[in-house]
Amino acid sequence: MATGKDRQKQLAREHHERQLQRRLEREQRNKRTAIIGSTVGVVVVVGGIVAAVALLGGGDEPTDAAASPTASAPQDTASAAPAAQPKPYDAATGTCGYVADTTGGNVKDVGMPPAKVKLKPATKTMTLDTNLGDIVVELDNSKAPCTVNSLQHLADKKFYDGSKCHRLGNAKFPMLQCGDPTAKADGKGAQDGSGGPGYVMVEENLKGAAYKRGVMAMAKTSAPGSTGSQFFLVYGDIGLTPDYTPVGTITKGLDILDKVNKAGVIGDSGDGTGAPKETVEIKDVTISGKS
Repeated sequence: MATGKDRQKQLAREHHERQLQRRLEREQRNKRTAIIGSTVGVVVVVGGIVAAVALLGGGDEPTDAAASPTASAPQDTASAAPAAQPKPYDAATGTCGYVADTTGGNVKDVGMPPAKVKLKPATKTMTLDTNLGDIVVELDNSKAPCTVNSLQHLADKKFYDGSKCHRLGNAKFPMLQCGDPTAKADGKGAQDGSGGPGYVMVEENLKGAAYKRGVMAMAKTSAPGSTGSQFFLVYGDIGLTPDYTPVGTITKGLDILDKVNKAGVIGDSGDGTGAPKETVEIKDVTISGKS
């Protein structure tokens, strides 16, 4: 017969096992940021469907949705809140305050972007040479100078070359997420979405931000100042809160996104998103209109 002390040990052991299980579940959730149903969320309308949504980050526990399940938000999980906070564009000095991302993740180190930036030209043209054809984006340098400067740096350093877009949303969450140079994009890579450049920057151009068809925006975690290298290309309308830097407008290649969307996903993560069945590999990135 078990003694009282034995029973106490058993209860302690079970409590410890539950704690480990909860920790594991939190860590798995932290590998991707999800917009989930929440009674404290922001009410949005997407395609006539009203859902309460909130951005999950850190070790927060999700709450149940009042409506149908929503899709996961684009997140650069390589960049959480850093120890030192990045600073926005300083008009007096013409500089941006990039900082090292000390939170971990898979890093492809190509150095820090130059702090000095210029607001001219007002727009630059970014061409993603992919295996399915060119996707061309007009970057808004005047409204997102730190972000465009970073993209210019990453393109010049061949950071994106050979990378695969690792995450595709469904009709309720129409976006293709790219920019993790370490992603396998085969539906099996548990670390997909954790790759980045080893630095972060502030979010920009957020006033009135809307994520409509044709927008390119930067992925991030729930923490401010956590934008890294990952971005998402929107082929429909997404009712996200204005927390993600809208950096440009797609002027060519929406037909490619539509084709990828039609093919569907591998291994639906449960929120309608997953690795695209139609592989999208970025062979080269060029940005013209240098200051």
